[in-house]
Amino acid sequence: MKKYLVLLIFTFVTVTGNGENRFPKPDFESGYRYPEYTYEVPDETLWISLDLVALAGLMGVVAYSVLRKRKRMPVLIVSAISLAYFGFFRKGCVCSIGAIQNVALALTDSSYAVPLSVLLFFMLPIAFTLLFGRVFCAGVCPFGALQELLNVKNYRIPRVIAKTLEIIPWIYLIVALLLAVTHSAFIICRFDPFIGIFRFGGTVSMILFGAGLLILSIFTGRPFCRFICPYGAILSLFSRVAVWNVKIVKKPCINCDLCRHACHVDAIRPPYSNKIKENRTVGVRRILIYLVTLPLITLVGAVTLRTSSDLLSKTNKKVQLYDIVTDNNEQNPKDENYELEAFLGQGGKVEELALEVNEIKQKFKLYSTVAGAVIGIITGIMLINLSLKRTRKNYEIDDAACVNCGRCFEYCPQNR
Repeated sequence: MKKYLVLLIFTFVTVTGNGENRFPKPDFESGYRYPEYTYEVPDETLWISLDLVALAGLMGVVAYSVLRKRKRMPVLIVSAISLAYFGFFRKGCVCSIGAIQNVALALTDSSYAVPLSVLLFFMLPIAFTLLFGRVFCAGVCPFGALQELLNVKNYRIPRVIAKTLEIIPWIYLIVALLLAVTHSAFIICRFDPFIGIFRFGGTVSMILFGAGLLILSIFTGRPFCRFICPYGAILSLFSRVAVWNVKIVKKPCINCDLCRHACHVDAIRPPYSNKIKENRTVGVRRILIYLVTLPLITLVGAVTLRTSSDLLSKTNKKVQLYDIVTDNNEQNPKDENYELEAFLGQGGKVEELALEVNEIKQKFKLYSTVAGAVIGIITGIMLINLSLKRTRKNYEIDDAACVNCGRCFEYCPQNR
């Protein structure tokens, strides 16, 4: 009995251990071809069309509500619809903010064709802003809608701090454009703080960042829109020259100060802001000093970012690969790296990679210099703008900062 049992165990181990060799390998040299599998790609044309119609329609509703009817409730309804559709249903990926990078890359690289839908999502809010002000920001943008619906308090940030923080969206925009045109990264999409919330998943750090912004938005108005959003910075420029901008009241202002306290984005300027009259010569001298130092600020910005171009270039995948290849030489061997294995396995040549990396670094030097100069110019212009003192007789809306939310309508007694 033991003899048969040992023989059975031996047979089982032999068959199991050499199972892969029990059958002869197929002969692929006899004309055999792998079967071709085809997969049906879902047609997104209908959804894209619905997205564009919804985008234009919702912006139209906001424009009609705040400019003609002077009502806030339709804006809140639009915010809820946009949050549900563009935010949670479409997962936040139908995004005018991220389209900035696609358009910038298409303008600098003729081989890159930006999809028409992406171009329209970028251009439609700008077109509406030129006509009616920032109606996209009011509640059509799901990011703004989410913050708007959560806001219940209005703890005002000191004006000096707020104005200092308003430079961040411009720096963010310029760096994002720099990395996009150099084929390095789309950081606006990568570091989107609300995508993880809309998709119920993502990296822990970004979810925590988004949650932190939402908690802040409960107590102060739209921290992301005011101090981070790069698309909001672009729209603020076009809003300054809009054909029809929102007005607090059509009747004479009685200077009750209620609208300013109601505004959660600090977009209403009070009258007689410069009660202490200064000597005109002092004001003119201060403006001249800023104008003279503007070229110096521009030069400092250009030089600073140009010297940082090598560090910025390390965000590019090919530069990273070149660093890996040069580090893993015979004198300094390191652990195995999949990117290095793939590069060597495909017959990549270090000399060709080095030429590509050198070209990329030259692009970074050029674009970094331009980006630094632009940052310097924007900084100088903001300093000049802060130094301007104008006497206002009534409460006025800062068109660049106003997001057309309609809060001030409900508080103004002249609208009742």
